[in-house]
Amino acid sequence: MFSIKHTKQKWKNWSEVILSQPEATYYPKQADDIIQILQDCQVNQKTLRVVGAGHSFTPLVATSEILLSLEHLSGIETIDHANHIVTVWGGTTLKDLGELLHEQGYAMENLGDINAQSIAGAISTGTHGTGVTFGSLSTQVTQLTVMTASGDIIEVSESSNISYFHAMQLSLGMLGIIIKVHLRVIPSHQLVSESYRASVTDCLHNIQELKENNRHFEFFWFPHTETVQIKQLNRLTDQIVAERKANKFKEVVIENGVFWLLSELCRLQPKLSKHVSALAARGIPTGKEIGFSHSIYATPRLVKFNEMEYSVHAEDMAAVIKDIQYVLMKRKLTVHFPIECRYVQQDDIWLSPSYQRESAYIAVHMYKGMKFKEYFDAVEEVFQHYDGRPHWGKMHTMATKHLREAYPRLDDFLQVRKELDPTGLFLNDYVRNLFSIPT
Repeated sequence: MFSIKHTKQKWKNWSEVILSQPEATYYPKQADDIIQILQDCQVNQKTLRVVGAGHSFTPLVATSEILLSLEHLSGIETIDHANHIVTVWGGTTLKDLGELLHEQGYAMENLGDINAQSIAGAISTGTHGTGVTFGSLSTQVTQLTVMTASGDIIEVSESSNISYFHAMQLSLGMLGIIIKVHLRVIPSHQLVSESYRASVTDCLHNIQELKENNRHFEFFWFPHTETVQIKQLNRLTDQIVAERKANKFKEVVIENGVFWLLSELCRLQPKLSKHVSALAARGIPTGKEIGFSHSIYATPRLVKFNEMEYSVHAEDMAAVIKDIQYVLMKRKLTVHFPIECRYVQQDDIWLSPSYQRESAYIAVHMYKGMKFKEYFDAVEEVFQHYDGRPHWGKMHTMATKHLREAYPRLDDFLQVRKELDPTGLFLNDYVRNLFSIPT
């Protein structure tokens, strides 16, 4: 049977900016346990939210009622070797999944630079990596096994319950509990990761070539400087070579530790931010690493922050960065965290920020404990000027009216939600307000 953590245990997200106090938190160990939990919620008229690793910066799972974790429903269930499809339990972390797939000779098509999330949570919020030929993680999903509010288990794919599929691929936990995820995978492979320093002017001038000539390309612009870090990953030849990784002591202890110390100085004295950004720009790591894809994608993130990220039209990347430069200078905003810039291929997922458009994703960060509202508001104004769409797991202030304009299939999604969950079992105050769902 499932285990339960009783009464009033506080929950907080990774950045510790979202706090809530559920009545109870459940940890089911099998699908039948979830049916019992849902039945109890229905009888007692309680709402339920499913939590993954807590890496969202919005109150998507915050609740004063019932919280459910799938962490015990983890691992690979089956592998279809003929079609390169794996069936994985929804609570499996991306880190564990990468290692398990590698043991079987497989890898995911693409990943982001954080691998702590659960697979169900990652696809439910639109988690993505970078690369003009790759969509978000949700595009790698071929089928979902979902438990609805009624306790029924349904299979959703392009051939089964197809009317739900593009809503379920990115659902914010509003349509049901994702028990299993069926993923398209590729053979295990090695990547060469290269990091180097460049000017923001040269980077933006060569942006077309950089994004098209590399399997994965991203850059980090250091505010108040003319410096960017360019990171590109490309597939190694078929021959397997000895892995060549960065010095972990240097990467984890020195780089993260020093950046934490500098961030603390900025928190205490925000006016130092400009100087810290310049110092960090001078310390950009350069060189190459070689490793299997699941280990090369991920980067240790030990310095906590809050984040806002928007998707804009891919062709607007340079214009948006230039406008952000202008805003930072005009408003004299105190920022030291680099701005992360990536590319994602378009898709047909209803709530995807890349819905039917090739997309550039731009993310801004602020160190935990530092005031972020003025900075995020100023940059969000730029994003929205360029028809930006917010990443659902990152901070934003877009209201329902503008979300409806940004996401043309939003009303279709909400109709599916109403059909599958008419009583609002899977809602909380945040998503109700976000989408103006009546009580």
